[in-house]
Amino acid sequence: MSQPLPKEFVASMREMLGDDAEKLFAALDTDPATSIRLNPMKPAKVFDGETIGWSKWGRYLAERPQFTLDPLMHGGAYYVQEASSQFVGYLLGGDDMSGKRVLDMCAAPGGKTTIYSTLVGREGLVVANDINRSRTLALADNVQRWGMGNVVVTCNEPAHIGAFEHWFDVVAVDAPCSGEGMFRKMDEARSEWSPSSVDVCVARQKEILSEAWRTLKPGGRLIYSTCTFNNREDEGIVEWLMEEYGDELESAERVDIADEWGVMRSDIGVFQCFHFYPHKARGEGFFAAIACKKSGATRRVVPKSRRKVFAQIQNRDLAEVSRWVDDAMNMSFRLIGDTVYGYNRGVVDDVVSISESLSVVYSGVAMGQIFKGRLKPEHPLSLFIGCSRNIVPRVELSKEDALNYLRRQDIPAGQFDEGINIVEYGGVAIGFIKRIGARCNNMYPKDLRIIKL
Repeated sequence: MSQPLPKEFVASMREMLGDDAEKLFAALDTDPATSIRLNPMKPAKVFDGETIGWSKWGRYLAERPQFTLDPLMHGGAYYVQEASSQFVGYLLGGDDMSGKRVLDMCAAPGGKTTIYSTLVGREGLVVANDINRSRTLALADNVQRWGMGNVVVTCNEPAHIGAFEHWFDVVAVDAPCSGEGMFRKMDEARSEWSPSSVDVCVARQKEILSEAWRTLKPGGRLIYSTCTFNNREDEGIVEWLMEEYGDELESAERVDIADEWGVMRSDIGVFQCFHFYPHKARGEGFFAAIACKKSGATRRVVPKSRRKVFAQIQNRDLAEVSRWVDDAMNMSFRLIGDTVYGYNRGVVDDVVSISESLSVVYSGVAMGQIFKGRLKPEHPLSLFIGCSRNIVPRVELSKEDALNYLRRQDIPAGQFDEGINIVEYGGVAIGFIKRIGARCNNMYPKDLRIIKL
């Protein structure tokens, strides 16, 4: 790192950590670890690595490969994710999350969203929100790659989300913060940090949490996290939560941690709190806290509809759409414009309510358009874990051909059947291609094509 640590940060850490501060500073000038998280629904042979203690599917890699040039990454076989941030999955891993509703309040770029979508399964629902439109587009891309088909990506202010009172079994706030935990990875994190930025973040964190709390069901769990070290944004916010909502809070089931992980515990009231320091734990700076909202009777609030988004699919098209998925009896299909979207039957009413009240960027599985009674599939359908394996031929590509496909370049047509094919690499789908006689129509989205050589 060429950028020195901010003087005010150094002083505050020395006050907070004492002699340990110098070990932290030294660690922040070392190279960060490289880690990924495997997609258990898309098993494939990826990079060999050591399992992350708190993340069953997490792996440390010995070196950082060129992820952009790995087709398996584009197919959603794994997500490149910092090890410490994978801890949120461990916080929820002790309970059966199948079928639950989760709100990921500050979700972009989607690492934690994909953790939650895996935990709740196809019958669950994750609402992944971010206030920045461009960031939600990247979030939607990552959700599509992951392929669970159970996420609604929204772009709204916290107050708009807060109108969905008592909706969610889990509410996760990975709050915008001063980013001290990124000092090892990013020079700009050091240069952009200031004491005033901490002030701004604290105010914003309280605002977001106030709205997030409204959406949590009685008996539900709140996870608050940051990628920063200072007490004001971490323990200070937890203390504020205790002051504001203490009468409504209770402890979650105890989360045990192994000594060898190097994670520091600092419980406050009913909150279990965990600090990751890079001189102790094998990961970047991270803080997480968990507690429950007390059980009790309450009324779920459904905001008034502001628009009609969906149309019913024509009965004559239902059989055609249904044959593209492996569990059509448990799915419901809707039209947005001329595009068919698929949802689990158990959550479709909630998706409709959300879509009619909030700004939705993407939801469920974009399946495609119906032309003359046949579905012209869209790219997300090829990545969906529920896409039927028997609907069209599946062709395993060499790495060279897979990369050429992802670059939207020509690849030999002879390996494909006439019409639509799903192209795979390492047994993982990466998209559609259409053979027309002696040539191929590469259906990989133009805005996703890789340009790296």
